[in-house]
Amino acid sequence: MAELSAFPITKKWPATHPDRLQLYSLPTPNGVKVSIMLEETGLPYEPHRVAFENHDQLSPEFLSLNPNNKIPAIVDPQGPGGKPLALFESGAILLYLAEKTGKLLPQDPARRYEAIQWLMFQMGGIGPMFGQLGFFHKFAGKDYEDKRPRDRYVAESKRLLGVLDRHLKGRAWMLGDEFSIADIAIFPWVRNLVGSYGAGELVGFDAFAEVRRVLESFVARPAVQRGLDIPRKEA
Repeated sequence: MAELSAFPITKKWPATHPDRLQLYSLPTPNGVKVSIMLEETGLPYEPHRVAFENHDQLSPEFLSLNPNNKIPAIVDPQGPGGKPLALFESGAILLYLAEKTGKLLPQDPARRYEAIQWLMFQMGGIGPMFGQLGFFHKFAGKDYEDKRPRDRYVAESKRLLGVLDRHLKGRAWMLGDEFSIADIAIFPWVRNLVGSYGAGELVGFDAFAEVRRVLESFVARPAVQRGLDIPRKEA
């Protein structure tokens, strides 16, 4: 524990297993990217729930790890050179874990950058657009008589789903037969759009048969099923 004691976040969330990677998260679309990645790779880790209802993300301890007050974030006691590494931003964490484990990111340089481009597609497009649609449709839509903001995000979400649908035709995953961090980044957001946000009918999700097919394959993976419920809510 001597190594991790230098991180203030461990005062609020003590590490029971300080030799393992420490995950600070919630089962949101961004949060489960990392728990799914950890489950897929089999890397030992210890999850800690950052309770938004308690404003944990605004606590000095959490801000010491991520000044942007967003989940997920990690502390890896066995980082590069054997030194602890603190890291936030889900996309950066996916890349780091892929390189650390040698899994879910192709070794071939061209294929590697193909995976990274779809990771960036999720981070720059799918995440922000689906998230805004969720805000205007599920959380705050009743407060806005003007539906133009919602409709703007509906249209853009449909466009992004169309990009995915065309790309996935004839492919099992985003990189063809190879499951990768691109899938781990994208499909929790697709699942959330039609699940938690309840926006499937709004975006005409049934028309995107290829996306539906791959989403079903994604959620059927045992590691995905486990990762979608981590960190679990305390009893």
